[in-house]
Amino acid sequence: MTRLSTEDMLPVKRAGELEVKTPEQRFLVESLWLDDSVGIIGGFPKSGKTWAGLDLAISVASGSPCLGHFPVGRRGPTMVYLAEDALPMVRERLLALCTQRGIRLEDLDLHVITAPRLRLDVLADQARLRRTLQHYQPRLLLLDPFVRLHSRDENQSQEVTPLLDYLRELQRTLSLSIVLVHHMRKNGSSSQQGQALRGSGDIHAWLDCAWYITHEKGRLKLTVEHRSAPAPEPFHLKLVTTHSPHLKLVDAPAPEEPSLEERVHEVLSGETVPLTRTQLRQRIRVNNARLGEALKALTQQGRIRRTETGYVL
Repeated sequence: MTRLSTEDMLPVKRAGELEVKTPEQRFLVESLWLDDSVGIIGGFPKSGKTWAGLDLAISVASGSPCLGHFPVGRRGPTMVYLAEDALPMVRERLLALCTQRGIRLEDLDLHVITAPRLRLDVLADQARLRRTLQHYQPRLLLLDPFVRLHSRDENQSQEVTPLLDYLRELQRTLSLSIVLVHHMRKNGSSSQQGQALRGSGDIHAWLDCAWYITHEKGRLKLTVEHRSAPAPEPFHLKLVTTHSPHLKLVDAPAPEEPSLEERVHEVLSGETVPLTRTQLRQRIRVNNARLGEALKALTQQGRIRRTETGYVL
């Protein structure tokens, strides 16, 4: 029998060796955007999509709250490419958002791709983008808008899927979040906004995160969608156009109740000795089955340990 070298096989790990992420580590921006993800900011023309994308990029680069409300979970350098804006306009937008936050633009760890053209369906451009990301190692890449980054037919799955696969491979190999700004169809469904994205349904199937910006009674409505995490209730935004233009949160979503896992972890963090399952039930006042599921999950994540006398951090 011919012996195969590891170079001839796909990389494999035992299930128990896979990386564990706590709920806090899961988000790049709390409630709004997952870490190490691909996604879309979708909306109609003039709905503030670019302002939203730049707000997200500046938040990650500076560590300041996104939309003035949502904490950044993992700060780091960011990179943007705005295909429809001249570079002086890009600077003007960024300066307005920085001024509104009290941040110096010169201190911001945000990089702007200045190439006059970038095509995701051109192999040479794909290679240049990869090398650029490898060099600067951004936590987040914003590409705006998707329609200006290729010459494929977005309605044809076989044409758009290779572009999405390329971006997914970049996300996985370089460990970053990629945000595409994309248009929504005017006649799209209001109840299933992901299906209202322009082009093939594969675009919606591809994403891990999405922001859908729509108009509702004279206001901008932001709906958030995640593939593998709960999303906040929709909320409203206003584009402030005077002085330093920016998106303003009109009605912040109500804070979510901490999960049972978080409540267990919080109780144990205040103790210096192990607590039994019975003691935890008495403290948290929850049924035994739900507590057992939470303890199992926390143990598997490595956040708590089970000892002979109870549970401890």
